[in-house]
Amino acid sequence: MPGEHSQDPHGLVIVDKPQGMTSHDMVAKARRFFRTRKVGHAGTLDPMATGVLVLGLGKATRLLGRLTADEKRYHGTIRLGEQTASDDADGEVVRRASAAGVALDAIMAGIAALTGEISQVPPAVSAIKVGGVRAHAAARAGAALELKARQVVVRRFELVAERKLIGADGAELWDLDVEVDCTAGTYIRSLARDLGAGLGVGGHLSRLRRVASGPFTITQARCLASLEADPSCSMTLDEAARAAFAARDLSADQTRDLGHGKKIPAAGVAGEYAGFSPEGSLVALLEERDGKACPTAVFQPAGG
Repeated sequence: MPGEHSQDPHGLVIVDKPQGMTSHDMVAKARRFFRTRKVGHAGTLDPMATGVLVLGLGKATRLLGRLTADEKRYHGTIRLGEQTASDDADGEVVRRASAAGVALDAIMAGIAALTGEISQVPPAVSAIKVGGVRAHAAARAGAALELKARQVVVRRFELVAERKLIGADGAELWDLDVEVDCTAGTYIRSLARDLGAGLGVGGHLSRLRRVASGPFTITQARCLASLEADPSCSMTLDEAARAAFAARDLSADQTRDLGHGKKIPAAGVAGEYAGFSPEGSLVALLEERDGKACPTAVFQPAGG
């Protein structure tokens, strides 16, 4: 590929993003550590959030758009009794209400109502664009955009611990430790906001940690200090493709044909999948249509 050299790193880095840094900050760090400009990320994490952020280097950046659609798993804490402008702990508190009268049964019913396929409005302070303007930019300028609800799926929304505490104004609050499995595009901040609204006391997300993004988990993630000391990929391009996609072994003839952008016979594999050469290296991503496997991205072009 133009601009890519054999000595450049090609693979994924699974990072444990620290609190207070943006996903773009992490990309900038990786560019410096690996001495390459070709770095991207899959699935933004808010500055307040910590945990799994998948970075792609070199040719692996071409996988990232496909990885953003992966399902996510989060651990977080929802505070009932305080509503903030951003629906998380980074925003100014705009409403306080005592949660003393909120029963645990009502909390459980509220969580159940927000589980499954639901309609969710993104937070006012988010990266959603309306008419080319990002919602967070409009909100900070005092002209919040009207964001449309979207369908998301919350596969699991589980309360794992709860405790009462006293807020800054002396009112009683609830802190709820939760675990959430959801489709990409689900806002945990919105779950916190909507749970608090449904209970009549307001709520926000006070802590969030992403523990899995698709097949990539927190056990694989590296801290910044480790990455700076040893700037190496968590997975090679080939390993990343095998982890994220179904795999098909190709013949030498099929490898050559795909390198020329040609279609090859279908193998009955559903969805987008990865094709590997006889030597085990990633050749292309493929989708099957009308009895043929069509390359959607070629990683070993002829003459490349």
